Amino acid sequence: MKTNKYNRYISAALISLVLAGTTSCVSDLNTSPLSPSEKTSGNVFGNEEGAYISSLAKIYAGMAIGGNQGGDAEQDVAGIDGGSQASFLRVLWNMQELPTDMAHCAWSDPGIPGFNMISWGADSPWIKGSYYRMYYQVNLANAFLRETTEEKLLERACSSELIAKINAYRAEARFLRALNYTYLLDLYRNVPLVTEQSPIGEKVLPEQATPQALFGFIETELLAVEGNIRNASVGYSQEYGHATKAAVWALLSRLYLNAEVYTGQAKYTESITYSKKVIGAGFNLESNYADMFKADNHLSEEMIFPVRYEGDQTMTWGGMTAFLCWGSADLKDDVNAKDAWQGVRAKSSLLRLFEKESSSGDDTRKTMLHTDLTKNIEIVDQSSFKDNGIPVAKYCNKNKDGSLPPSKEAYVDFPLLRLGEVYLNYAEAVLRNGQGGDKATAIGYVNDLRKRAYSDEAKAVIGEQDFNLDFILDERGRELFYEAQRRTDLIRFGKFTTSAYLWPWKGGIAEGKAVGDHLNIYPLPSDEIGSNTNLNQNTGYQTNLK
Repeated sequence: MKTNKYNRYISAALISLVLAGTTSCVSDLNTSPLSPSEKTSGNVFGNEEGAYISSLAKIYAGMAIGGNQGGDAEQDVAGIDGGSQASFLRVLWNMQELPTDMAHCAWSDPGIPGFNMISWGADSPWIKGSYYRMYYQVNLANAFLRETTEEKLLERACSSELIAKINAYRAEARFLRALNYTYLLDLYRNVPLVTEQSPIGEKVLPEQATPQALFGFIETELLAVEGNIRNASVGYSQEYGHATKAAVWALLSRLYLNAEVYTGQAKYTESITYSKKVIGAGFNLESNYADMFKADNHLSEEMIFPVRYEGDQTMTWGGMTAFLCWGSADLKDDVNAKDAWQGVRAKSSLLRLFEKESSSGDDTRKTMLHTDLTKNIEIVDQSSFKDNGIPVAKYCNKNKDGSLPPSKEAYVDFPLLRLGEVYLNYAEAVLRNGQGGDKATAIGYVNDLRKRAYSDEAKAVIGEQDFNLDFILDERGRELFYEAQRRTDLIRFGKFTTSAYLWPWKGGIAEGKAVGDHLNIYPLPSDEIGSNTNLNQNTGYQTNLK
């Protein structure tokens, strides 16, 4: 089993310190996203390593679970459901997959139908939950960085050995903060930039940053920590789950691939540069595609940076629990889920991505779509799960050899960054005329992914005549489906809001239609606009102030 788990038994004193003065992210959602702490830290952080490890572990844990007790109890973000609307992964997945050609949720919970039809507003509890969850994560990192300056460590008489360890922990905290800011940039674009250097106090209202400024901060932080963070580690080790140099490089590869969307300035050459760093670090594709998404995927040499799950140690109603449970009752035992919520199914447009190819029957990725378990491949009735859409079983709570983990709680780690994505980043950046790569190598990486997926490798291989941007978008859909990336990809290709690509229920009609371009980014939550007079709502959205 995995060791070095998230430390969920953090002392009350430490939580009080880290969250003291935290604003909307942990109280009534009516204040700004700062995390000031005016309490003394001497009775919490001393010259022993334990408190520093616990504080760092809390930042990691917040990406997997919603609180400090099992089932998301003692939740981090008050005022909304901690296991769903304030769950880092579950909300991110909803925002990235449900509005696209990938998935549909039949539930009528407030905000869910809006995702299905790309018709949301600033009052969506999911949009609010995502925003405050990510700022909660930023707050935790800022608090950790404030309390681990060299000056404070010397005041506490920390040894030189401990200071060296803590400096490495600081690099991890900065990476995790940059990761959350990357998602805030992608989802909301125009958000406040708050760091450990920002003024603190209940009356301090952060300024809104431009996308260019936020991009620059993320880039600078990632480049700055590259030299101090842990070396790349391939496969499982005692350091598994920690951020490493490879995670930094993979995130830079993704960030630079989207730079033109975020800032108007293309950085495809830089994407190639950092993709090559990852590829050269010794990672290897999992030999069987499906094994990348099983309970022992912590052993995979393809995994670069996971969100970790360890059964009842990380029991939650969000994250991987949701991904395992919200499928069909017919697949419950197949994936070893503890329940079958029967909410989410694939749209027919995902199936069509596979059927575009005459040899699609040999693509084992397609077998995760169970067309045999539905009456209507098309979603005829949006609000009815039964017999509408295609049941999917991508994540499986079993080990590669078919053995079961200790319980039905989720043991599958979510692959937030993996080698397969980096191969596709490299290939796309080459097609977009980035320098430093070459087409033959790019085609080779794509074919490596396809040969892994196909039962007949000969049918998998593409040639230069097939290698174009339309093909890459489709291949990203086939390789990365249900991995919380599709919305970002469609936006980068100019197909998310436009009529260039339609799918069922896009724009609220069965055949699909174009929607307003303002929907390429989400609105800032109404609560945030109401509490911070320095913020302007994203163009095209109305803010309903109470």
